[in-house]
Amino acid sequence: MIAKKDANERRKRRHARVRAKISGTAERPRLNVYRSNQNIYAQLIDDGKGVTLCAASSLDKSFTGEGGGNKTAAREVGKLLGAKAAKAGIAECVFDRGGYLYHGRVKELADGAREAGLRF
Repeated sequence: MIAKKDANERRKRRHARVRAKISGTAERPRLNVYRSNQNIYAQLIDDGKGVTLCAASSLDKSFTGEGGGNKTAAREVGKLLGAKAAKAGIAECVFDRGGYLYHGRVKELADGAREAGLRF
């Protein structure tokens, strides 16, 4: 069995490999995903300037779902981020899954963001 510390270290290595290839710009920011056991977080980042353009998480006051560690909450966070991005004038982004598999909560967040009009 892999220890939690080792699993996170492996995820960070996978994330570093992906980050070597993709980066966000002002026109197409990077949609970064982080998930913990109880919550999920997403943000749109302009790597050229090193700033977060908008962010959403299951801890936001505007989040209406119950809990944050399930797929329905992840989809709601994606919709919330898509709405914030539309308000900021962002229509396209580059998806950064953060070293996680594109499955489960990460996929639901991406689908929710697409439902809200974000293209990637």
